[in-house]
Amino acid sequence: MKYFLKLIIVYFFFSSSTLAQTSHPLYEKLDLFSDVLETIKKEYVTEVDQSEVIDSAINGMLQSLDPFSAYMSPESFKNMNIETKGEFGGLGIEITMESGFVKVITPIEGTPADKAGMKAGDYIIQINGKQVKGLNLMEAVNLMRGKIGTSINLTVRRVDVEEDLKFTITRDKIKVREVSSAIKENVGYIRLRAFNEQSGDQLINKIKDLNKKNKNLTGYILDLRNNPGGLLSQAVKITDVFLDSGEIVSTRGRDKNDIRIYTARKGDLINEKPLIVLINKGSASASEIVSGALKDNKRAILLGEKTFGKGSVQTIMPLKNKGALRLTTAKYYLPSGTSISEVGVDPDITVKEKKENFKIGDGMNDNQLEYALNLFRG
Repeated sequence: MKYFLKLIIVYFFFSSSTLAQTSHPLYEKLDLFSDVLETIKKEYVTEVDQSEVIDSAINGMLQSLDPFSAYMSPESFKNMNIETKGEFGGLGIEITMESGFVKVITPIEGTPADKAGMKAGDYIIQINGKQVKGLNLMEAVNLMRGKIGTSINLTVRRVDVEEDLKFTITRDKIKVREVSSAIKENVGYIRLRAFNEQSGDQLINKIKDLNKKNKNLTGYILDLRNNPGGLLSQAVKITDVFLDSGEIVSTRGRDKNDIRIYTARKGDLINEKPLIVLINKGSASASEIVSGALKDNKRAILLGEKTFGKGSVQTIMPLKNKGALRLTTAKYYLPSGTSISEVGVDPDITVKEKKENFKIGDGMNDNQLEYALNLFRG
């Protein structure tokens, strides 16, 4: 792919007639690209910024590969670096593309999108009245971006709901509170909302705090519901917290020999006490690595609903213009050898969330958490 992009860049230093003299199909396509660009410049109904058109062409090329590859402008790249540190501005939703629409992987808990009532699996079909169909992911993201305090209107299609839903959401500063904890009926409850640079250390500290408060906990619940994932390094670190040994995950790239295996080190921080992991269709990427690895190592019982199925590795490749490519370079494989990609992780015990008044972590309305606590009650 890098080679192809370099060809496009090099191409603009030569006349189209020079390349036309070659018979290689790739040069013919590049010549066609130049013709189309020139036609747009001369004939399009309004004047266009050719630089933006080329950016869109590059992004379209990447989006044609899979929903997670994309071109990031310098501004987008800067915003991404802020997001991995756990604080950013926006609506608070993790998204992908599916069937030409923006699909919500999950709303981040406590954010404007979550408070408005958006759910994992929702399809955004209109943004401020503009049809999403036909846009690529970055174009849709750019439409949703805006200044903190401004509002956006979203039209959403939800499975099992006949009429489209309308949401008006006010953009806000998103500060992800990655880890929270509580003791529920002598059980340590840990809620993990994201995998960013602080997540692993925060989770370890929460476990230590719980142990100080009650040295006789009967077990632990790790809640990964509506967790969209994040950094692979944090997924490995957090899984390792609960294992003494064994494989955690492997990544495999295009080269058959390009395999990296991550394994656990000795030191189960909860001393082999029973562990239940809560998952749902909003649990994606790093959440699936953790839950899948703990299941395959027979270290935890998974309870809830099948996960999202985002099992690919995106490598960020900085560019000279201070932008970057986000390119899929490998896939995740669980210790069992199965791929998460487009498959997801199945729970050991399926418990679907109740449709009315459901709220994650709320003992009165969270039937999945209640089911998990019942298992500890015996």
